This record gives sequence, structure tokens and C-alpha cells, in this order.
Amino acid sequence: MSVELPFAPVDEIIRRNAGDLRVSAEAAEALARRVQEHGADLAEGAAAQADADGRKTLMAADFGVGQVVEREDLTLPVAPVDRIARLRIDSRYRVGMDARIALADILEDYADNVASAAATLARHADRRTIQADDIETYFALFE
Repeated sequence: MSVELPFAPVDEIIRRNAGDLRVSAEAAEALARRVQEHGADLAEGAAAQADADGRKTLMAADFGVGQVVEREDLTLPVAPVDRIARLRIDSRYRVGMDARIALADILEDYADNVASAAATLARHADRRTIQADDIETYFALFE
């Protein structure tokens, strides 16, 4: 599966959690892949919810979101998040704009949590750079 999510916004998310640490390009790529997988999983669940409700359009509520944030408040771009949402769902589904923004917000929170933990792991290893191994260690420990 190709990575739909650009690495630059993911790198920005890691850096805002890194403090004085550096961030390797591989760490941004590893987190982008994990974020994409998580987004595709969430979209599958949202599609099942929409199907149960007799709809073909995914809405924010299908992702468990009641209040949608402003698009401008997000670091992750909405267009790639839309492509991520469509990776594993049937093409008959549409993804509403509120659903795209809600999913981007969820994925950004997810990335923030992983990035924060990866920074802690890098510091614990007495390194000055967050590496892809820190991202993968997080998932080995917590998923």
C-alpha cells in the first residue's frame, strides 16, 4: 500500500512533540504509514455504521465525532485524509467534508500521542534524534 499522507505535515506533528530532539525522515515515514493504516481501519468502521443506517455517505458521527473542528486548525491536509478514508471501503461510499475533517482531527491526535511517546523513548535511549525504531517500539509496546 502506498502512503497517501505527505511526510511534511507528519514531520511537523513529530517536531511539535520532540522539544529539542531532531527527527529522522524515516520516523516521519513510519508514523505516516501507521497513521494511514489507522485511518483506513477507522473508515471501514465508519462505512459499516453508515451502511447500518442505510446511508452511502460517511459523516463525522460515523467516526464518533459530535463537534467538528475548523479545517484551518488542522496540520494534516484533508485531501490525503480523504484518499486514506477510501483505501479499503467500497467505491459506492462518499465521504462528507465533515467526515474528512473529523477523521483528520482524529488522526492528528493519534499522531500526536505516538510522537510524544516516541520522543520519550528517544530520550530514554539517550539519543538526540527520534528514529523510526522509536515509532515502531511504541506500537510493539502499546498495541
